[in-house]
Amino acid sequence: MMGWTEEQVSEFGLTFGVGAFMLYMLFIIGELAWRSKAGKTGTFVLFFVLSFGMLGFVAKAVIQKLWGI
Repeated sequence: MMGWTEEQVSEFGLTFGVGAFMLYMLFIIGELAWRSKAGKTGTFVLFFVLSFGMLGFVAKAVIQKLWGI
């Protein structure tokens, strides 16, 4: 596909595609907190708990870059 290898396409999809999806999920969490009128503490809990899984994905990418994997 336009001179790209399958590995390059999948790497692009994982970094930018999943990153964009994660930003969209943060928007959804914010919308959920706003519509439920969760308040400051409830909004913090929603963002912390629901975003905790995304932290693992970001940490994996950072560790791979630091260790050169």
